[in-house]
Amino acid sequence: MSGLEKQINSKRREIKTDGYPMSIGEWVSMYENDELDIHPEFQRFYRWTEHQKAGLIESILLGIPLPPVFVSQREDGVWDVVDGLQRLSTIFQFMGILRDEKGAKVPPLILEGTKYLPAMKDMYWEPRKDQDPKAFSKDLQLLIKRSKIGASIVLKESDESAKYDLFQRLNTGGSELSPQEVRNCLMVMINKDFYEWIRRFRDNEDFVLTTALSDRPLEEAYDTELALRFLVFGLIDESELRSIGDIGAFLTEKMTVIASSKRFQKKRAKTLFDSTFDVLAKAMGEDAFKRYSTDKKRHEGGFLLSLYEVVALGVAYNIAAGTLCPAAEIPARAQSVWSGGSFRQWAKSGVTATRRLPHLIPLGRELFSK
Repeated sequence: MSGLEKQINSKRREIKTDGYPMSIGEWVSMYENDELDIHPEFQRFYRWTEHQKAGLIESILLGIPLPPVFVSQREDGVWDVVDGLQRLSTIFQFMGILRDEKGAKVPPLILEGTKYLPAMKDMYWEPRKDQDPKAFSKDLQLLIKRSKIGASIVLKESDESAKYDLFQRLNTGGSELSPQEVRNCLMVMINKDFYEWIRRFRDNEDFVLTTALSDRPLEEAYDTELALRFLVFGLIDESELRSIGDIGAFLTEKMTVIASSKRFQKKRAKTLFDSTFDVLAKAMGEDAFKRYSTDKKRHEGGFLLSLYEVVALGVAYNIAAGTLCPAAEIPARAQSVWSGGSFRQWAKSGVTATRRLPHLIPLGRELFSK
């Protein structure tokens, strides 16, 4: 048996699965009996339009097969939804039973008309009056309840990390979620308290001022990604920088380790984060991570990640080590990178984070040292 065959057999034994078709009525029953966890916290990440929701109901009515819902069976027997949240949420919202993360009922879905079923426009599930022409008839309700959506189940006997790997594989590449939104979902699954903790980083006023992110990155949880990069790279050993590989996979792996660890010092990390951005807000304000024109003698443009990697991480490292240069020198030192060749070489367009970080993080640590 080859090495590859041995690895395949080993991993296949670690992941035990099952699968069978289920009626939508059975999915509804499991949800109403709290036997199905669709992670309502995820609803802030997924952004299905009303048109997409109506399209799903149309597909069910027309008998178009739907992809299976992937679930992971927990120790208590409850099914964690790993992939299929939007499909189930849309169905539950249409039926008027969907609850948000606080347990409150979400307003029932009123359908749009679709290409093949324009008569669905303004229709809803339950009658609101006698002989309500806009409500679904009992026949249509039964048609939906009896329709099938397959369940693919990762059984509780599987390796603990299997459902996280599966979630990531199913929700990256062609996903409507940004990479950090996928990580945020993983954080909720691994350690909800950790997710709530790191989310509060983005409320730091000094962080908001210095990063000055526009609406689109904020919608895609980029501020949380910057906080995660701070935790992962702020005090990382420089020897580890040479073996990062794919930056997205590296961040996800480190996040999983941190979120799962009982030894991670959250108070220390948050204090360092707050101190770093307090120093930068006072020294540079909203110019902290903007390009500096040596000709015009001014900062311009928007947020630059490469500058964040030098300035924020360099300042943080020296605060932790007790070696930070005088605060009054920070602006001039930050501006000086635009005159040197090293920063320009590694921060230019086309240089990947994998190649960039082993050079820029040490540069920042040296730059802001006494």
